[in-house]
Amino acid sequence: MTPNFTPTPWFSNYKLNTDARVRLICAPYLGGSVHVFDEWKAALPPFIGVYAVQLPGRGKRLLEPSFTRMLSLIEALAKALEPHLSTPFAIFGHSMGALIGFELIRHLRRSYNIQPVYLFVSGSCPPQEIRVEQAIYDLPEQHFIKEVRLRKEIPEEILNQPELLSLVLPALRADFQVFHSYVYTSEPALDCPITAFGGREDASISKTCLKGWRKQTNREFLIKMFDGDHQLSNMPQAELLTAISEKLSPYSTRR
Repeated sequence: MTPNFTPTPWFSNYKLNTDARVRLICAPYLGGSVHVFDEWKAALPPFIGVYAVQLPGRGKRLLEPSFTRMLSLIEALAKALEPHLSTPFAIFGHSMGALIGFELIRHLRRSYNIQPVYLFVSGSCPPQEIRVEQAIYDLPEQHFIKEVRLRKEIPEEILNQPELLSLVLPALRADFQVFHSYVYTSEPALDCPITAFGGREDASISKTCLKGWRKQTNREFLIKMFDGDHQLSNMPQAELLTAISEKLSPYSTRR
């Protein structure tokens, strides 16, 4: 039986399924909510426990100040996670979450000598190929919303609801500031496998771009493309979760 997670505001759920033998840490994407991972908890096999990272400035942490720098976010998240990583764990990150997951692993390796069993990245070019365009986080509201819409980071149903959008905008601006603060530095490749997911209709992240993640691991590397665009919710969830489950299946019988 896997011990329960100590309650922490960093995660949307505090109790791990007692059958879970590997923890899947889900890093947030730009403006993302932990609720996108709610269905994963029931849809994934019981040997996988889902932990969606809840950043300050949204959800139950709405009144907390949002992070605006990648380094400070990673340091705080790693400190919150470290006491709970004696159980095998994997990391999933989509869009900005892929960079968060990647840098989290490197920080855990440097500071705590801990590493995951797997890294799943989605909808993101590899860190060494990130070309930060002109910052948009400080644009006037309507101009900012226009730029967000062009990038297809946020579902239209949110962008078209003024009251909901007003709650999302501060955290979304902070997330874009986090992304624009990101600076890649070269370190040895990771010692865990990586699978990179992409949407065939994603105009911003091509399969060629995803191939660059190969340089970031000394282990197995795979690319899997799905129907869908850049938004995680538009990918076929059953196929995506099956691909994750298959890679984590070696832990289904381990205690």
